[in-house]
Amino acid sequence: MPTVLVLNGPNLNLLGLREPELYGSDTLADIEARCHVVAAHHGIEVDFRQTNHEGELIEAVHAARTGADAVVINAAGYTHTSVALRDALATLDIPVVEVHLTNIHRREPYRHRSFVAEVADALICGAGAHGYPLALTHVSHLLAKGAAS
Repeated sequence: MPTVLVLNGPNLNLLGLREPELYGSDTLADIEARCHVVAAHHGIEVDFRQTNHEGELIEAVHAARTGADAVVINAAGYTHTSVALRDALATLDIPVVEVHLTNIHRREPYRHRSFVAEVADALICGAGAHGYPLALTHVSHLLAKGAAS
């Protein structure tokens, strides 16, 4: 069964508490539970993680080189600042899908630039918590397409 690493960056552990008018009332645990349901539907396994530390995200990406079949990532604030995370993601030979709860292109100008998008196969933003199931569905499609090639 293919494994998809779902990585979540800084402050996402505060979902449901932090600016619910912007990020919604779903907690990260709610999103994780939904991801497991969608993953099971598509015959994939989810390894769901969150960290507030850039180096831990990079280490998880390095481990994905041999331990995952795809990556879904919400790098949160590191999306707009971390060239190191972008470079780590660029080393992957597996699908990468970037996801954001809000539409980063309708936010503050500094959020419009995504270093992650430069190396991602797809970007899903502005769909709220539903963006994660959309990302997993797309990853499932990419994995099936790759198996057919």
